Amino acid sequence: MGTRYRWVILAAGTLAQTSFSALSVGLPALAPALRSHYRLTLGETGVVLGAVGIGMLFTLLPWGLLADRLDERWVIAAGLTGAAAALAAAAMTTTFPGLTGALVAAGALGASVNAASGRAVMSWFPASELGLALGIRQTAVPIGGAAGAALLPVLASAGSTRVAFYALGGSCVAGAALAAVFIRGSAPGDEAVTIVGKPLRDRRLWLLSCGTALFLTSQIGITGFVVLFLHEHRHVSTHAAAGLLAGINVLAIGARILSGRISDRVGNRLRPLRVVGVACGMATAVVAAATDAPLGLLVPAFLVAGTLSMAWNALGYAAAAETVGSGKTGAALGFQQTVLGVVVAAAPPAFAALAASSWRLAYFLAAAGPLLGTALLLGLSPTAGRSRGTSAIPPAAP
Repeated sequence: MGTRYRWVILAAGTLAQTSFSALSVGLPALAPALRSHYRLTLGETGVVLGAVGIGMLFTLLPWGLLADRLDERWVIAAGLTGAAAALAAAAMTTTFPGLTGALVAAGALGASVNAASGRAVMSWFPASELGLALGIRQTAVPIGGAAGAALLPVLASAGSTRVAFYALGGSCVAGAALAAVFIRGSAPGDEAVTIVGKPLRDRRLWLLSCGTALFLTSQIGITGFVVLFLHEHRHVSTHAAAGLLAGINVLAIGARILSGRISDRVGNRLRPLRVVGVACGMATAVVAAATDAPLGLLVPAFLVAGTLSMAWNALGYAAAAETVGSGKTGAALGFQQTVLGVVVAAAPPAFAALAASSWRLAYFLAAAGPLLGTALLLGLSPTAGRSRGTSAIPPAAP
């Protein structure tokens, strides 16, 4: 196959990830409907919104290691098919524990696409195109989020949450089919099994993983709760609030591509990553200060902060891939994704618990995350993440 086929791989990997991101990122658009249908408290709603991330936390590294040994397309297809079955179970459940368990299972199975599709895509692209390829690859998350935000409330209103879950399951089946037909990855090997412990001893990867994980507090606080906040605290309709979430995701598509391309131009991932971190923290603090301000001020603040909160992901993964070097990316980036997964799983319940007493306090603490993460990244040398000759096989962001 010619090198032009890399664009087919990139498109197929992006669309496969999009099919799962409609769940992992779009689910918050269903929060008001889920809370009403299952009679959930705000704390229980936070647990439900974090359930997919909890499931992913325990399987990201195993799926990544499996992708290092097997053909990526079958890893993706098997995981997404399993996620579709779990979503069908979610559609049938009528209890909070049943719903949570089904979503945990969907996250654990669907995590295969995070690990394997990134590996397949990046095996086809040279280091000189790493930022651009990753920027395009990472648009899968906001594309899926925008689609979920736009369609899920409509489906829930027209039918029920059951209809919405069946639609999400159908999306995963479509993603599995795309992967099976079009994905062609790199040759499998067994090296990752022997080096899985090395990331635990790499100080640079620890700093990078923990620093970027803290960026997620802003992303989760905004994209995970903007619909619920606007609906319950500011009495905005569910559809209008979901429209704002969709707008954030649409703007994030361009932001991810642009940030990746800029990092290619400047030949550095960390410098733009730090700039985005500071800007994101400050923008989220503005949201916190404006929770009771007129909607004419609050809505643009959410748009800016939400876009910035989703702009950094390609930079973080490119930096990690180039830091660990060729031959170690599969296991090392599985480790990094697991560190991020801790925040993805823990942040929604924690944010909901804080928001139950004060939305403003919850958003101020969310704003602190990117600022603290940027401070951690200052401990990395300027040359970290700049090994131009290395290959990268990164998984996708939350």
